[in-house]
Amino acid sequence: MTDAEFRLAVERYGDMLFRLAYSCTRSRADAEDVMQETLLKLYTAQKAFESTDHEKNWLVRVAVNECRHLLRTPWRRRTGPLEEAADTPVWDTPAQSELFRQVMALPPKYRAAIYLYYYEGYAVREIAALLGAKISTVQTWLLRARGQLKLRLKEAESQ
Repeated sequence: MTDAEFRLAVERYGDMLFRLAYSCTRSRADAEDVMQETLLKLYTAQKAFESTDHEKNWLVRVAVNECRHLLRTPWRRRTGPLEEAADTPVWDTPAQSELFRQVMALPPKYRAAIYLYYYEGYAVREIAALLGAKISTVQTWLLRARGQLKLRLKEAESQ
């Protein structure tokens, strides 16, 4: 991969990779690390991609695997997360902010499925391939995540 091709890939996919990593890790620093590792693997990969969609899918799969690897490290298991207020993105409306907060409170598998489906526009079949799960499993994750979000948003609205 040439430097120009790499710069183009960073411009094209950098934000998407960061958002995906942030949705999995809930930490700006960890999301930046995952994004950097993913892009480093792209730069060093001796792989010819068939299309931009193939390249994007490969990057998403690598990013998901990097998130899983990060979350499984012994250091992560022995430490608790710090609540960093600066990590929360700014949204146009309070409803969007509340929805994002509730999505981030979902379990990791539900968070990733919701993010890929609604924010990145992947189909269920593609999400299953990216997350290494069965199609029916991803459908179940989406169904359960929607149900949890509905309950949480109703509770937040009534308070």
